[in-house]
Amino acid sequence: MSFSLSITPSASAELCRQASFAGTPGVMHLDFLEDTCGEGWLHIRLRPGQFSGVPVARTDGVTLFAPPNQLYLLTGLTLNYIGDLSGGGFLINS
Repeated sequence: MSFSLSITPSASAELCRQASFAGTPGVMHLDFLEDTCGEGWLHIRLRPGQFSGVPVARTDGVTLFAPPNQLYLLTGLTLNYIGDLSGGGFLINS
């Protein structure tokens, strides 16, 4: 298993919650989508399940998978989750 992405405890807890809610406990998938507006930004999509990915990180009961051709985009990054009274969201930091 390649560990190219770090996951914070708060992100791990939220990934576990989302995976369990969707019926795929402990398994999430992350991939990057091309910008459809032409500005060159990549969008990150997190979904429950493995799909056709390879494991990129495992922590606290959840394994995160990603497409093999996108592994270079994840190297050295950290996935975090921030939540407050108005909601929450995942953040990726370098």
